[in-house]
Amino acid sequence: MAVSLREDRSGGSVDHFLALLQDRLPLWLSILHDLSYRIGKGSVADNLLPVARAGINYYIDVQSAALPAFTSPKVTVRFREAVRDTGLGPRTEVAPLAAYLAAEQDLGRIGPEVDPEASARLLIAGCFHRAYLEMFVGADAGPTLEASAREIVRELRLDPVPA
Repeated sequence: MAVSLREDRSGGSVDHFLALLQDRLPLWLSILHDLSYRIGKGSVADNLLPVARAGINYYIDVQSAALPAFTSPKVTVRFREAVRDTGLGPRTEVAPLAAYLAAEQDLGRIGPEVDPEASARLLIAGCFHRAYLEMFVGADAGPTLEASAREIVRELRLDPVPA
């Protein structure tokens, strides 16, 4: 992916962003994939809290580097093409989280009315938004990272409703 974006420009914000992605994305994806080992163990909320914390931290790291990298429409288009060509788009994050939620749903640990894919997207969006706020207004302008992670997980309302 780096080659397709850097072919006419070396160094600078694009390289910095790509280096951060190469460094941070594997850990973030491994945290998401490791949820498969938590199916049926502990509580769903307790399993998702470390994911929310890691997601917030991941987006704090990469968003600050992404903004300067995408000041050119040409670079943005090339990045989109590279993401499509490598298969590293948003689905890469959503799929393992949605699979975990679907497996928990199959066990009855999440209510049948829950849409696992939509819930996965919402958890990721909550992490992204929390990181975005911290980047623009500062970490002290809202709830702590820990409180934010708990809010994100709690407000997904994944616990089954007792009959």
